[in-house]
Amino acid sequence: MNGLKLPLWMQGRNSKAFAAPLIIIMMLAMMVLPLPAFALDIFFSFNIALSIIVLLTALYTVKPLDFMVFPTVLLVSTMLRLSLNVASTRVVLTEGHTGPDAAGKVIEAFGHFLIGGNYTVGIVVFIILTIINFTVVTKGAGRIAEVGARFALDAMPGKQMAIDADLNAGLIAEQEARRRRTEVAQEAEFYGAMDGASKYVRGDAVAGIIVTVINIVGGLIVGMVQHDLAFATAIKNYTLLAIGDGLVAQIPSLIISTAAGVVVSRVASDQDIGGQLVTQLFAKPQVLYITAAIIGGMGVIPGMPHVAFLLLAAAMAGGAYLISQRAQTVETEAEPVAAIAAPEVEEATWQDIVPVDTLGLEVGYRLIPLVDKTQGGELLKRIKGIRKKFAQEVGFLSPPVHIRDNLDLKPSAYRITLKGVEIGSGEAHAGQFLAINPGMVTGALPGPATTDPAFGLPATWVDAALREQAQTMGYTVVDAGTVVATHLNHLITMHAAELLGRQELQQLLDHLVKESPKLVEDLVPKLIPLATLQKVLQNLLTEGVHIRDMRSIIETLAEHATYTQEANELTALVRIALGRAIVQQLFPSAGELSVMTLDNQIERLLMQALQTSGPDGAGIEPGLADTLAAQAEQATRRQEQMGHTPVLVVPGPLRALLARFLRRGLPQLKVLSHAELPDSRTIRVTSLIGGQA
Repeated sequence: MNGLKLPLWMQGRNSKAFAAPLIIIMMLAMMVLPLPAFALDIFFSFNIALSIIVLLTALYTVKPLDFMVFPTVLLVSTMLRLSLNVASTRVVLTEGHTGPDAAGKVIEAFGHFLIGGNYTVGIVVFIILTIINFTVVTKGAGRIAEVGARFALDAMPGKQMAIDADLNAGLIAEQEARRRRTEVAQEAEFYGAMDGASKYVRGDAVAGIIVTVINIVGGLIVGMVQHDLAFATAIKNYTLLAIGDGLVAQIPSLIISTAAGVVVSRVASDQDIGGQLVTQLFAKPQVLYITAAIIGGMGVIPGMPHVAFLLLAAAMAGGAYLISQRAQTVETEAEPVAAIAAPEVEEATWQDIVPVDTLGLEVGYRLIPLVDKTQGGELLKRIKGIRKKFAQEVGFLSPPVHIRDNLDLKPSAYRITLKGVEIGSGEAHAGQFLAINPGMVTGALPGPATTDPAFGLPATWVDAALREQAQTMGYTVVDAGTVVATHLNHLITMHAAELLGRQELQQLLDHLVKESPKLVEDLVPKLIPLATLQKVLQNLLTEGVHIRDMRSIIETLAEHATYTQEANELTALVRIALGRAIVQQLFPSAGELSVMTLDNQIERLLMQALQTSGPDGAGIEPGLADTLAAQAEQATRRQEQMGHTPVLVVPGPLRALLARFLRRGLPQLKVLSHAELPDSRTIRVTSLIGGQA
């Protein structure tokens, strides 16, 4: 026996995989092989227990995907009931002449319980139960599943866009994004499967009526013709058996149908059905007081059952009183205890001077749950993700974001500060969602109209109940925490040059020394001072150029720092060295570079203005400046409409001048020099600035 080993399918988790085929084979066998009455009792009892387990599981699920196997359970339980109907019909027709217990004690007990000595009443009650199951519960659950499947499929693109937006903003990791995408797909598949599985229950109800009629009619024929029973005896035996058989199958069917309705009709929440019923139905004592008054008034009407109505009214009034008392107790505990006496004012010291935070986020009191760890605030994790993504993409670690509440702000307002100065503000409503219009929505949403604080797109604040509808209509729906995090990420990227202070630069060099110590020591401070290096890097960041490739930057500066220390000239040389990276950043996947350029005439005029006014371009003639700005704006708009990145290519001496001149009015327009374009890329001129057109 010690050498005997179980087969692989019977070991560990593989035995679970064998359970489903075994159950299906057993159900099919019940349709073919005869079963004794005792076996029918066991299987009918198991069927009832299974239906109760399914109903309770459905009641305690928080979201539909927690019971993802439910469509399969629905199919298996339906097949089990049909198999038992076939097996019991065989026993009823073959052994029904022996008495009401021919098909087992369960069928006999259910038959006696429902019929109660009156066959007509028993048949009517059985038909009513079947109709309730067929036309009310099952039909309603099927309709909800059908609509849920349609809305889940329609909302998939919007949900996927929201997941991609969170991933691109650094709010979630790739693993979390993959999990959310899988959950979205599973939700659509679940509702689609429920839509199909509900048809099995409807067919089961019809089959139950037909099987019951066959049992009664067939039993009368078999009993009276084959077994010479009297009509009264035959109708007694076979009606009791048929009704008991139908009832013992229809009650589990009704329970399963109710579970299906519960699963598909619930709204997503962090509570199960029981918790939602208690917290939402009996949460307001005013409702119970009014209901108690109405029921009590009905109880004093002559002819009404006074005791029942008055007892119920008293119970409701007592429950309302207890709920109101409990709410007052919670409010009392939440109030601050007693105002502590103000301490004596001390003399001012140097400790009273608080340094200004480089980056700050101030929130109104209603947004405190978003940044409070004890209340499950997710915004802190998202800010950490933003800083990590910024460091990976831009090339240095931004200063930490100091968060505090500000009672001077509106309750739902926030503001973002840079060195104590506000650089952005907005409002975010905790518990609501911002539906952003990307330009392709199919309708309007109810709610206060606003704009996306990060990019200025039209948007609407909606309640959680309208989230699915908004996604279906093409809106990009994000929560309040994502709104604040996206705005913060946008502003940090825009002000990257100001965030690179002397301390951050020194930390960047210390990190680089670990890999290339000789390279850094030969440059700073031997060839150029730290301030000049900081200015060069800030110039790059001002125009959105990432500084991840510090090796190329330092090597270029070391090569040219012997004959020039001017930061702008060094910046131009570094940009040429980073040309491939700059082009890759602006055109991540395009093989052909679609760019704009200057007309020859305006190019000559600008070169003359540069020679007379110097590198700052202060001497550009106002009419020429207006023409250049207007035509650059038109060309940029055409470039964006064609789906191209707005990039203007100019001669090297003009690049810095035009970049400074156009940056204020057209921040999305990037200006490159001819020397910065790699020879391996194909260039196509799509717009000409300064021409007659």
